[in-house]
Amino acid sequence: MNFNYTSSFTAYKRRTTRTVMIGDIPLGSDYPIRIQSMTTTDTMDTIKTVEQSIRMIDAGCEFVRITAPSINEARNLEQIKKELRNRGYNAPLIADIHFTPNAAEMAARIVEKVRINPGNYVDKKKFENIEYTDIEYHAELDRIRERFLPLVKICKEYGTAMRIGTNHGSLSDRIMSRYGDTPLGMVESAMEFLQICRDENYHQIVLSMKASNAQVMVQAYRLLVAKMNLEGMDYPLHVGVTEAGDGEDGRTKSAVGIGCLLEDGIGDTVRVSLTEDPEFEAPVAIALVNRYNERAIEKPISIDLSKDESINQAFSPYEYKKRTSIEIENIGGTQVPRVVSDMSHLSEITEFDLQQCGHIYDAKLDKWHMNDQGADYVYLGNIQPSFMLPNGLKAIVDIDTWQKLSNAKNIYPYFNHISLFKPNIECPLNFVLTTINDLTLPSIDTLKQYQNCAVLVLKPTTANVVKELRQLFWLLMKHNITLPVIIQNHYPTQNNETLVLHASTDIGSLFIDGFGDGIWLGSSQSSISTSNRLAFGILQACRCRISKTEYISCPSCGRTLFDLQDTTAMIRKRTDHLKGVKIAIMGCIVNGPGEMADADYGYVGSGVDKITLYRNKDVVKRNLPSSVAVDELIALIAEDGNWIEKEQN
Repeated sequence: MNFNYTSSFTAYKRRTTRTVMIGDIPLGSDYPIRIQSMTTTDTMDTIKTVEQSIRMIDAGCEFVRITAPSINEARNLEQIKKELRNRGYNAPLIADIHFTPNAAEMAARIVEKVRINPGNYVDKKKFENIEYTDIEYHAELDRIRERFLPLVKICKEYGTAMRIGTNHGSLSDRIMSRYGDTPLGMVESAMEFLQICRDENYHQIVLSMKASNAQVMVQAYRLLVAKMNLEGMDYPLHVGVTEAGDGEDGRTKSAVGIGCLLEDGIGDTVRVSLTEDPEFEAPVAIALVNRYNERAIEKPISIDLSKDESINQAFSPYEYKKRTSIEIENIGGTQVPRVVSDMSHLSEITEFDLQQCGHIYDAKLDKWHMNDQGADYVYLGNIQPSFMLPNGLKAIVDIDTWQKLSNAKNIYPYFNHISLFKPNIECPLNFVLTTINDLTLPSIDTLKQYQNCAVLVLKPTTANVVKELRQLFWLLMKHNITLPVIIQNHYPTQNNETLVLHASTDIGSLFIDGFGDGIWLGSSQSSISTSNRLAFGILQACRCRISKTEYISCPSCGRTLFDLQDTTAMIRKRTDHLKGVKIAIMGCIVNGPGEMADADYGYVGSGVDKITLYRNKDVVKRNLPSSVAVDELIALIAEDGNWIEKEQN
């Protein structure tokens, strides 16, 4: 099963699925990857929900999802649907159901699709560890079948599709007790419900495996596909990173997870979950999907090591394991991935330029301050620095320039082709540009001779960045080359958002698989600061290097009990200087308590203008007035010794 999750490792090829009809719109098979989002309005407010749905549809949504937390909201879906049709909008509607089977059964008679969460459709989460015998466990499955079967029969009768949507943050106590908080647990949770549907000969099914942690999310989808392939199942998939956040961070995390799956042909409908108005989600999803419209006609990668036994033993796509590399200076081994800022296009280097790559200069004191998002290396090309670099920052220059230096302290040579690599014994660190075309057997033998002084800079030669560089990493592994690797790519885009989505997909996908000891990101149109910030953002989204506060914030919906966007912005403003602290901001309890397991602190809506604070998954303070909740959150962080005051610039 090791590599049984994608149709091709050498070219883009979409996974083959059955067709599932969502109303009049076919999903899966050879049909386009569909775009969807979810309303944030109160479902009982028909006009507001309709008007927001129209904005979403006009922005590119083909499906509109609406929460139905109780039977009243489920019943009102009929009025919403009627009003949309009266206004000439025929997009299929999807009812989002969690704790209320009776609401699902009502909604299934009205809308084109229902989403149920197997973690809380029947079970109630109490964070209890329960020891089951096999007999007791199967008795629980019988209980689930009895409660779930009426919905299946209604969906069959009315031609309603269903999404079985597992969420990492709301696995049931029963699943957690047997499988743990794992991708396997997510898959088994969905498969239990899927088997009931199959027993009833009901196949209008879409599946999803969502998590706010992109690593977990990717592993769960891959494992689900592999298991379905083994059992001859071909159901289409809804893909997305849940609670991705907002702004550039939200787009980066979404692209890392969704893009990684799309690269391997996994995904039939996409939802980008941003803590923003839902009409802003569709254009991001469209941009991610459109990249693959022409990918299938591109030339395949020339080598395929996916069936090589040595690779199958050394690499698993279902768990994170960093590629083994030796440590040279501060690159590779157990070091965090390093960031190289490219300044080679400048005519000279000034203190201002170094500030663009994250370093802070105090002109009054003529002093540099360390910064967690300051580049580790700067590539200067043929420029010789005219002043002393900040402490901790190192430079890379072309070999011809390096040989002319009178003082090469903290400055290292760059060889732009492996054939030019002739290391100087006086220099412990050499950067060597390498492509898939360069790794011939003679060059591999050369690299083996210099295992203690070279860092490879891997650069793609085609637009199939992930597939090409993945093969390159496998080639290194096959030949036991453990040199550290910096992933380099240049993006000639004029659009910053396109840069964010493409670079996050390409480079993030490789880091998700444990490949890479650093990022060297360039763009002819984007600023140095944009590329530097994005490099650190990609590493954070992959959980490979934590350099700033991480926010796990849901995109809001009709269940939300406070203004999520304003609250997220307020919490971010007061806490974004806290390195490595993860704060979950949840509008309601559906996924809130579960997501606390992946966050250090939680801020969860528990009533109208009432907030419950969590430490990990444990409640600390319950039902606080929202007017004091942020202050109480900060007090909790300080109580744990994780608070520092923000420096005043």
